Parts: sequence; C-alpha cells; structure tokens
Amino acid sequence: METFGPIPSRRLGRSLGINNIPPKSCSYYCTYCQVGPTENTEIQLRHFYGSKHLVKQVTERVKQLREQGETIDHLSFVPDGEPTLDADLGTTIDQLKPLGIKIAIITNASLIWHPKVRETLKKADWLSIKIDSVNSKIWQKINIPHPSLKLDNILENILSFATEYNGTLVSETMLIKDRNVDEKSAYEIADFIHRLNPKTAYFLIPTRPPAVSSVCPPEPEKLQIFYNIINQKLSNIEYLTGYEGNLFTSSGNIAEDILSITAVHPMREEAIRNLLEKHQVNWDVIENMINSGKIKSTEYQGNKFYTKILK
Repeated sequence: METFGPIPSRRLGRSLGINNIPPKSCSYYCTYCQVGPTENTEIQLRHFYGSKHLVKQVTERVKQLREQGETIDHLSFVPDGEPTLDADLGTTIDQLKPLGIKIAIITNASLIWHPKVRETLKKADWLSIKIDSVNSKIWQKINIPHPSLKLDNILENILSFATEYNGTLVSETMLIKDRNVDEKSAYEIADFIHRLNPKTAYFLIPTRPPAVSSVCPPEPEKLQIFYNIINQKLSNIEYLTGYEGNLFTSSGNIAEDILSITAVHPMREEAIRNLLEKHQVNWDVIENMINSGKIKSTEYQGNKFYTKILK
C-alpha cells in the first residue's frame, strides 16, 4: 500500500502520507534517517509506481476516510526515499488537485537544480527543504550525498527557487550530537536561513531509531547555546524536539495499516497499543508480524519502536 495514515504531524496536522518511492531510492544516505540505510545513492529521475496507480490509491483512501468522518489536512509526499526522484511526481500532483486537499512535499532539495524537479516542486502548496549544514565537510558526514552532488550548487539553487515559489516554504534542520551544533555551524546555518526567509525554520533532533546507531540528540547545554545564537538571527523558528502523539488512523485492516505506516514512520509501542485498543484488536497481531519477519522492534532513547523490515 502506497498510502499511510493519516498520521499526526507536528507541522501538517492530520497528514495522509503518499509513499511514491520504494525503499530506499535516495540521493542521500542520511545518518539519522528513520527509514534505514541507503545502499546506493542515485540522482537520475525515473518511473516508480506511476501516477495512475498512486492517484487511484489516494482517491480510494480519501473517499474511505471522508466516509468515516476523518479529517485530512494535507496529502504529503514523504516516502521511503527522495520524492523528487519520481519522474511522475508532477503528473501525480496535477491529478490529485481535484480532491481539494493541500499538497505537501518533504524533500532534501538535493535535486533542486534540475529543471523538471523545480517545476514539480512549484506545484506543491507546502514545501519543506532540508538544510542540515552549509559546510560541505559537515554535510558529507551527516547526509552522505551521491558523489556527483555539490552543496554550493544546491544552496544556490535553493535560494533562487525560493524567489520563484508561491506556496508555503519551510526549512528543516536536524541537529545531531558532535556534528552541526557548534557555534560556527549555528551562525552559518542562521545566516543562510535568514537569506532564504522561509515562513518557518524548523529545528529537529532525532526522536526515532536512526540509520546509523551512533547518531544521538545533542546534549541539552549544547542545544541551548545553539538556540541562543539562532534566536538572535531568526524570528520564525519552531523547535520540534517532542513526540507527535498517538492519533493514528486505521482503514480497518490493522496489520496492513501498521506495515504501511512503519515502512516510513517507526511507531512507538504506546502508539501501536493505542491504535489496537481503539479498534479492539489484541497484541497477538503484532506478535504474529514479528514472528513472520514483517516488523522488528528497536530501542532508542528509552523508548521501544516498531519498524517494517524492508526487503
């Protein structure tokens, strides 16, 4: 299933996710990625599921949710990889517009220099772009990009794209211990985001199991120094350092829904228990999924998460 949710989103409200990229086609191997490692980074646009298949799935799910009285605030392209690698993304967005729901894309912006990608991104109502560092060496360590990508080119094109984009533009920066929270990084990131002038600059810390197990949130005292510098430079800031909550929705097939969600969004145990209780399903369904090798549990920062095993 290429749709999941709606899931509770700290930025998008009730977000119906669209998984338009199979695992794990991406231009980056982000060390903190909750989907897991990228075996081979790629930058060539290509066809994956196709717009016809995706539009049919999304339309049917929206109809079902509306009949259940569920609210959908955004249709969000937040897949198992980089959404702009999908050559059919623009066509898919065009065909989803008649549903009357805002379209959101969360992108790492690594392909924003590509003319087709730029035109596609302009179709989104809400767009989040990743800016984890403006220092090439730090960027290489955090995001591990495709060898042909150049950070200066990406940053330059992000700035030029922003002048052409008419939707809601936000930035997203993941803060990682011993990587990008030093004072120099704080000043550099703040200066760039000030030039970009997004509606909101979001700063996050890892809250779910990362691709590289050694990745951790920064120490509180380091974060505070970073925040103090950022606060001097920017006014439109939100810090996403907490848990989104447990307001997940099922289509009626709990096992399929949990597999769809955990493919892109590791779920805390309490969220799964909450969903099972809501639909009067016992924990055996989870035990069966673990025993059959469909999902696995992981401990991270004192919480247990469940993630789909990607094959």
